[in-house]
Amino acid sequence: MRVLWTLFKIIVGLAIAIPLGIVALGLAFGILGTVLALAILALKVACIAFVGYGFFRVARYVFGSPAKKAPLVVRELPEPRPDAYYEAAMRELDSELGHTAR
Repeated sequence: MRVLWTLFKIIVGLAIAIPLGIVALGLAFGILGTVLALAILALKVACIAFVGYGFFRVARYVFGSPAKKAPLVVRELPEPRPDAYYEAAMRELDSELGHTAR
C-alpha cells in the first residue's frame, strides 16, 4: 500500500509538472525569439543609418563648400597675484631670523 501511495504522488506531481514545464518552455522560447527579433531589427536599423550617414558625408563632400577652420586664439594668462599670507609669513620669518638671501 505504501508503494502505491508513493507511486500515486509521483503520478500526480508529474501530471502537474509536465504541462507547467511545457508552458514555461514555450514562454521562454517566445521571449527568446522576441529578443532575437528585436536584436536583428536593431542591426538592420543600424546598417540603414550607417549607409544614410555615408550618403550624407558624400553629398556634403560633393555639394558643400569647404569648411573654413577658425584661427587658433592664443591668449596669455595673467600673472598670478602674489599670496598675501605667504608674503606676510616670509616677512615674519625674516624679522625673526634676520634677513637671509633667497
